[in-house]
This record gives sequence, structure tokens and C-alpha cells, in this order.
Amino acid sequence: MLRTFGLLKIPLLSYVKPSVVSINNEKIIVKIPFKRRNKNHLNSMYFGALCIGADCAGGLLAMRCIEKRPEKISLIFKNVSAEFLKRAEDDAYFTCEQGNEISSFVTTVAQSEDRAEMPINVTVTVPDKFGEDPVAIFNLTLSLKKK
Repeated sequence: MLRTFGLLKIPLLSYVKPSVVSINNEKIIVKIPFKRRNKNHLNSMYFGALCIGADCAGGLLAMRCIEKRPEKISLIFKNVSAEFLKRAEDDAYFTCEQGNEISSFVTTVAQSEDRAEMPINVTVTVPDKFGEDPVAIFNLTLSLKKK
């Protein structure tokens, strides 16, 4: 689903090649491979590629919840902030563990006519270099509105 969506709606996703490692109702893990196309001049992952991974992790959990609803709901991220702690010099894994919160939020939005916002947290790790220590932490504001 991610690759098709990227190809049809957001072509840049096809270039960076994110993939879903695992997804369930509570948690998602998205991987972006460390390839030449994702590197910066310091031989670490370019911050734009890291932002794409955070967007995918938070956005896919929300999209999954929205797809289960009969109402049409539009999704966008209103803002993003990030703290970069270490250089991502290998495959990066983006984890969001707010699936239950997002599901409740989508239900609330489906019952309202107003735009609503929710903070989403995504942690980035590079297990082959740093184990479970985060290399970056993203905070995104998910903005939803029933169409």
C-alpha cells in the first residue's frame, strides 16, 4: 500500500523507498534504507529522508484508522519539530506507538464538523549502529477534518 500510494500521490516516497516492517493497531515501524540517494555530504542520512520516514510512520497509522471509518476524513500534518541526536549512518527505523490514541482521535473527528489536532511522536533508531538508542525524535501535529 505504501509504495502504491507513494507512486500515485507522493512520488518522492518512491525515490526514498520506505517500507513497513510491522504494523498493528498499537504500533508501526517503517524502515528507510541507507542508500546513496538518501545520504548527505557527511555520509549520514539526509534530514529530508528522515522527515519522510517520520511522516510515513505517523501518517500510515492515521490512514489505517481512517480507512476503517465510513466517513471521509482528510489528513495533513500541520507542523513538525525534530531533535537530531546522532548521525543515522545505516538503515533507519521509525517507530510510532500511538495507534490506540490515533484511533480514538479519528473517532472523535468523525463525530465532529471541526478540524482537530493531535501531537504524534516518532522515534528513529539505527539498530545496526546504536541498538535501541534514538538517533532522532520527531514531534508532528496531525490535523484531521471530516469532509
